[in-house]
Amino acid sequence: MSNSEPVKSEVLLRQLNWRYAVKKFDPSRRISAADWRALEEALVLSPSSWGIQPWMFVVVDDPAVRAQLVSVSWGQRQVVDASHLVVFAIKKGLAVADVDRYLARIADVRGVPPSSLDGFRKVLVAFLEKPGFDVDGWSAKQLYIALGQFMTAAAMLGIDTCPMEGLDPAAYDRILGLAQQGYATYCACPAGYRAADDRSATAKKVRFALGDVVRHV
Repeated sequence: MSNSEPVKSEVLLRQLNWRYAVKKFDPSRRISAADWRALEEALVLSPSSWGIQPWMFVVVDDPAVRAQLVSVSWGQRQVVDASHLVVFAIKKGLAVADVDRYLARIADVRGVPPSSLDGFRKVLVAFLEKPGFDVDGWSAKQLYIALGQFMTAAAMLGIDTCPMEGLDPAAYDRILGLAQQGYATYCACPAGYRAADDRSATAKKVRFALGDVVRHV
């Protein structure tokens, strides 16, 4: 693994202060192929509990499909005006087969025998099969970690985003064919560049004071 090259703290805070949920994108501006590749890799690198990655990130490239999504996104034009659109979906009913798929990937990447992961397998299976455990709700929590990573990575590249829960998940699943693949939509995130006349871009960011939300004990 290569050495870390951390950004300066002032750069991090500048970009996080710069970002906001874009209400109007400039449809004429496109994210470069290199930057988009980096954002897709940022999604892949998102952390998840146990590292199990219970998700699918659907990049909607087809303009006709994106046009269909406007009416099931409360009429929000960001889904068509932004350069790119990512739909965040969980793997429904995560189960033993998903554990085995993950462990096979570990064995392949790390070059270890699958049998060496038997203990980890027992722990994961027991976790997922706990009585009354809401596995989809748990997977959704992991999904939002990936959404946050995506938006932060985009901001560091000077790329705008708009996290969206204002949509009809079942309609998204139908239009994108996700249900039959075992996935379920939870949110979406257009990415691109803000329009020059997006009034939200100049509004002051409103946050509680650090001392009101960060507590040292």
